[in-house]
Order: sequence, then C-alpha cells, then structure tokens
Amino acid sequence: MKLPNYVGGQWIEGLGAGSPLLDPVQGVELARASSEGIDFAAALHYARTVGGPALRTQTYAQRAAILGRIAEVLAANRDAYCAIALANSGATKADAAVDVDGAIYTLKYYAKEGATLGATSLSRDGELARLGKDEAFQVLHVNVPLRGVAILINAFNFPSWGLWAKAAPALLSGVPVFAKPATATAWLAQRMVADVIQAAVLPPGALSIVCGHADDLLDHVTGMDAIAFTGSAATAERIRSHAAVARRSARINIEADSLNVAILGPDVNAGDAELGLFVSEVVREMTGKSGQKCTAIRRILVPAARHDQVAEALHAKLTGVRVGDPRNAEVQMGPLVSKVQQQAVLQGIARLERESPVIAGRGVEFRPIDADASIAAFVAPTLLGNDRPLDAIDVHDFEVFGPVATLLPYQDVEQALHIARLGRGSLVASIFSADPQVIERVALELASCHGRVHAVSAEVARAQTGHGNVMPMSLHGGPGRAGGGQELGGLRALRFYHQLAALQGPTSLLRGLTARSVTL
Repeated sequence: MKLPNYVGGQWIEGLGAGSPLLDPVQGVELARASSEGIDFAAALHYARTVGGPALRTQTYAQRAAILGRIAEVLAANRDAYCAIALANSGATKADAAVDVDGAIYTLKYYAKEGATLGATSLSRDGELARLGKDEAFQVLHVNVPLRGVAILINAFNFPSWGLWAKAAPALLSGVPVFAKPATATAWLAQRMVADVIQAAVLPPGALSIVCGHADDLLDHVTGMDAIAFTGSAATAERIRSHAAVARRSARINIEADSLNVAILGPDVNAGDAELGLFVSEVVREMTGKSGQKCTAIRRILVPAARHDQVAEALHAKLTGVRVGDPRNAEVQMGPLVSKVQQQAVLQGIARLERESPVIAGRGVEFRPIDADASIAAFVAPTLLGNDRPLDAIDVHDFEVFGPVATLLPYQDVEQALHIARLGRGSLVASIFSADPQVIERVALELASCHGRVHAVSAEVARAQTGHGNVMPMSLHGGPGRAGGGQELGGLRALRFYHQLAALQGPTSLLRGLTARSVTL
C-alpha cells in the first residue's frame, strides 16, 4: 500500500518506490510514502486561492462548527486510528489514547471556544484610541486572517494530536492547512485526513496533506504563509535559514529540543504525599509514549537529603515496568517508533553515561515481552545519576528522545533554580511541594525560561493534569533551546494566523467596525 497525497483537491500517489513505514515491534512493512512528482508550487497556490477565500467567507462560529464536525468524524473512526497507532508507532492503548483522544478533545475545545466569537469574521485588539486632541480621527487595531497557507510540519511522535492541535486554530482563523507529517508514522495522519475529506466537512482546498519528503516545499512559501514546525533543533535551524523563508519573512513557530525539569521541593520529607506524587510522575513521564514526548521529564532535581530515597524508589518502579509488544495486555511500555530512533537513543545514553552513571536500566540483558529484540525497536527505561550537576555538561545540553532521564541533587532552592536554567530554555518545568512560598518562588523564577510551569501539591493530586500533558487552554512552547514558539493557549493560538493592523480613520467608521468585531 502506498499512501496517496491530497493536494489541489485530488488524491495523487507519489512516484517511485517511496519510503517504507514499518511496525516497530515486528519489523514488517505496513505501507510506503512518496511525495515524488508532487507540484508543491501548484498545491500551495490552490490552497491559497481556493481554500483560503472559501474559509474567509465564513464567520468564526461557522468555522468552529466545522471543527466540531471534524471531531465527530474522527470520533466515529477512533478504533481504526488506535489500531494504526499500535501497528505503525507501537503505541499501547494508553499512548494511542493520548494521541487520538487528545486530537479529538482539542478539536472539540476549539469548536466550543470558536462558537463564542459569534457571527463575525473580524476581531480587534483593544479599543479605539485617540491620535490627537480631536476625537474625529482615531485608530483601531484589527486582526485579519493571513491570505496564505498554514504549513504544518510535524514530528513522528504525535501523528494525530500534532496535526490537529495545529490545524484547529488555523482553520478557525480562516487559513487553509497544508500538512506534512513525519514520514515514519504518517499513516495515521493520512488516514484521518482521508476520512475528513471523504466526509466533505471542509470547503475544497482547506485541507491538504503530503506524505514523504518535503522536497522543494519551502521554496514556494510567501510572506503571507505561516510555518508551524515540531521536531529537532537541527531541522528547525534549516527551516529558519531557508533562503525563501528568510527572504520573504514567512512566519515561523518552532517547537524543538527541550530538557524539561521536575523539581522536588526542599520541604518534602519521607512519607509526604508529594514525594509519592513526584516519583509516580517521573516514572509516567519516562515511560509514557516510551519517552518520545517533547514535554517528557529529562532532568530530575531533588534535595541532596532525599537523593538516595528517590533513587531507590525510581529504581524499584522503573525495573518493574513491563516493556514489550503492546498487543499483550500486560505490557505497560512499547517500543520506539523505529530502529533508527532506537540506535539514536542507545547512542545518546552512551554519551550521557560518560558523565552520569546508570542507576536503572537493563542494558544488554533487556528482553522485551513477546518480541524479538534483534528486530524490534525497544529500549529499557533508563535512569542515570550525576552528583555534580553544576559541573555536568551533556545532561544540560543534550536531549535523548526516549525513556531516559537523569537524577540530580541540589543543596537549596537557589541552586535548583540555577540548575534548571542550565537547560537554556524548556517547554515545561514542574515543582512538587506543600509549601506555597516555595511553589510561588520556583514558578515565577522559572517562568522566564519555560513555556509552562506545572505546580503540584497533595491538594491537587487528583485534579492535576500531568507534567507532560499539553492542554489546549494552556500555552505550549518555550524559549531558547525549546524553539521560542507559542502554540495553543486558548484563543491566543489564533493570533499566529492573523495579521494585526492599525486602522486609522474617521471615528464613526471605526466605531461601526468595533460593533461588528470581537476581541481576540
């Protein structure tokens, strides 16, 4: 089976043999993907000139209703998507749910939020402002949809949520979507798009997808297009420095590498609820999606007095995790998505191990359940430790994208904050403490170098959504190493797909526009 691409309002199968998509447990080929022969210039032009105008004729509320119908289509095919996630990504039921159900939930959320914007297609930023003493001539700042394409380039780890979390605010804004999923796991995104296209819930040209190599896609971007990328910092740098992107000042939102940190507060003692919550969260983040999450905990900061206790607790839980073929109901963690990723993670562990010894990890003796280790792409949950975090280099500079994290002791809160900042910008930091003053200080101090700060105490044990769980109402992104991007965050996400302009003119005219617009 070769996955067809949907561009220019039609399904087109790429030329050539294409790239194989494999089952990471059994090693068998599932499909092939090719973009060879695709006319990217024509495909983007069609989206801009057909899909864009069709979306812009509708109000925010009408476009929100479309998102609701997309969610219904995906919900109706949920079981098929979870089966694809199992076969192509090696996802457990829980991991597939995070990806598939997360996408459906995000679409429903934006459908609901978009409905509140009502029957208008114009939004404003603030109110009228005088330009001088005479009130007859004033200024109004308005947001209008970009007249280009939302080019969504996604990573391999979330083929479902990664697509729709970006597509929802773009479509709600009135901007057509051109999706380019990572080839290795493109089947799920392609199947979802195929189902939505078949259901005819979107106007022609509003949604396109290409599976396979991006080829000369970026050569054809314009200053009206917006590029939203999730992936490695190396690829992000190539996108930023691409000649056409730079020359035409195309908008770019980047989510890249992130050495996220979890901090156990200095007030937490043995037997405290926060200690148990902390250990459980670290294990969940190390093993969920087999550690293949941009928000996963990579650095574990604990008070020096609690170091040995935490190390023992993590060792006991991690060595008890059942790793193997997710088709076995007893399995708790599946494989990495490919042998290429497995090799990258194993090499990464070896690099970290030069300065941080392994505390837990079964190494060469690791035997996955119901799988041939020579064929499958498994890596055992691996915990490393470094008792000199201020002198360490790689632990603060090199991300291993798998079930790997490093335990680091600190002497006081000030030192913990300093160690956290050594990551040079991350997506998320979490603080586990029962002391409100500790939580407040850590949260506000780390807010400048983290896109999100997650605070947990015993009183929110059941309500907290998880260190690595990205919720559509919260900002997702981070400064510095994390890419400097911002996604989601409720209706804030729509700003990336709008142009802010100052309208200076007669007050009577501007007041009329104010009455017909909503605040974004």
